[in-house]
Amino acid sequence: MLPMESNDTGLDYGRTSKMPVDLVIQGGTAITMVPGKQPIHNARVLIKKDRIIAIGPSSETPIPQGGSIETVDAKDAIIMPGLVNAHAHTAMTLFRGFADDLPLKEWLFERIFPAEANFLSPETVYRGALLGCIEMIASGTTCLADGYFFQDQTVRAVHESGLRGLVAQGIIDFPAPGVPDPKENIRMGQDFLEKWHHFSDRITPGLFCHSPVTCSAKTLRRSQKISQEFGVPLQIHLSETLTEVSEILEISGKRPAHYLDQLGLVNAHLIAAHGVHLDETELQCLHKNGAKLVHVPESNMKLASGIAPLDRITAIGLTTGLGTDGCASNNNLDLFGEMDTAAKLAKVSTRNPEALKAYRVLEMATLGGATALGLDKETGSLERGKKADIIVVDLKSPHLCPMFDPVSALVYSAGGADVKDVVVNGVPLMREKEFCSLDQDEIMAKVREISKRIHL
Repeated sequence: MLPMESNDTGLDYGRTSKMPVDLVIQGGTAITMVPGKQPIHNARVLIKKDRIIAIGPSSETPIPQGGSIETVDAKDAIIMPGLVNAHAHTAMTLFRGFADDLPLKEWLFERIFPAEANFLSPETVYRGALLGCIEMIASGTTCLADGYFFQDQTVRAVHESGLRGLVAQGIIDFPAPGVPDPKENIRMGQDFLEKWHHFSDRITPGLFCHSPVTCSAKTLRRSQKISQEFGVPLQIHLSETLTEVSEILEISGKRPAHYLDQLGLVNAHLIAAHGVHLDETELQCLHKNGAKLVHVPESNMKLASGIAPLDRITAIGLTTGLGTDGCASNNNLDLFGEMDTAAKLAKVSTRNPEALKAYRVLEMATLGGATALGLDKETGSLERGKKADIIVVDLKSPHLCPMFDPVSALVYSAGGADVKDVVVNGVPLMREKEFCSLDQDEIMAKVREISKRIHL
C-alpha cells in the first residue's frame, strides 16, 4: 500500500499528479467516510490498476497527461465507497417470496430447509448467487459476506461478477446440501479453505457455523480452530430469537454469547450476525474480546425475531456492520433500504430520534462493514492507497431534490436504483446503470426456469 501523506486530504498532489492513471471519476461530491474528513465538492478520484492514487478537489488534483484514460462523469452525483453487505446468503435469491409471513422456526425447518434439500445443487446455487451478485451491483454493494452451501459455486459467481467477498462454507450438524453426512461437515469446510485460500485478492474463503443451536460444541470448537489456522473469520448466527436463547440456557446454563466465549469462539475473528437478544453482559463480552456484530434489521422484522439494541451496541463501541440476510427473509439485497430501516427502527424502538444518526448508519454500511470483515485496510473508505471500490449515486431524481445534507440524503432518501456507476478493484462493473460484462437478461431467465421446479 502506498504511504499516506500528512496534509488536509492525506495526499501529496504534486507527487500523484505525475503518476499514470487508468480511470478518473470526477465532478461530484465525494463522501469519503474517512473519519473527520468533510465532503469534497467537485471531486476527482484518480485510479491506477486496482487502487486509488489520489482524491481531492478537481482544481487541486490534475489528471496526468498521456496514456489511455477512462472517465466516469459524476456531475450532479455523489462519489462514495461501495457498500459492504456484511451478512448475506446470496444464492437464496432462489427462494425470494417462497415462504413469506411465517414464524422463523416454521419458516426455517418446515419450508426453507426442505426446499434447500430438494432443490439446491451446484448449478442452482451458481445461478442464484449470480442473480444476487447483479442485484448487489445494481444497488451499490461492492463487497459481501456470504455463508451457504455448495460454496464453490458462490466463489465462481462472485469471481465472475467482479465483486469483493468473504465467501464461507456452511457448517451445520444436520444433513445439508452437498454434505449429506454431518460427520463430514468439518472436513469439507477445511477442504473448501484449502482450495480457495490463495485463489484471488478479491475473495476470502471462510467458514460459517449456522448457529449455536444447530452446531454442537465440538463442531463450534473445530470450526474456530480451523478458521484460526487459515487466518480467516468465522461467521455465525447469534441470539437471533428468544427460542435460541432459551435452548442455549437449557444446554449450558449460559446465555449464547457467554456460551460461545466459554468455547473459545469470542475473539477478533468472530463475526456474529443478528444479535437481537444480547444483554448488556453479552455485549460487553463481545466488545472486550474484539468480536464483530452485523445488524440485520429487515430480516429481523420480517421474521418477527425482535429489535437488536443498536443504542447500547453503539454506546459500547462494538464494531458493527450492516447486512441484508438472504432474499428468503428480506426480500431484497438493497443496502440503501437497509440503512433507512436501521436508522428509523433504532429511533422508534427507543423513542429517541438521535439513537442512530445518518452518518453512523452510513458508516455501518461502508467502513464499519469492512472492519467487521477484516477488510478495512483495503476497502470501506475513499483514501489514497486503498482498493478502488467506488460507487456513483445519481442525484437527478425528484426524491433527492433539494439536498441540504448529502449523508442524510443517502440514508433517508436514496435507494439502490439511484446508483449509476460501480467500480470494484479499479474495474467498472456498471456504467450508467448498464452492466459492463454480465448479461442480466440471461441470468434472470435461468433463475426463472429454476423457480418453476421449486415447490414442497
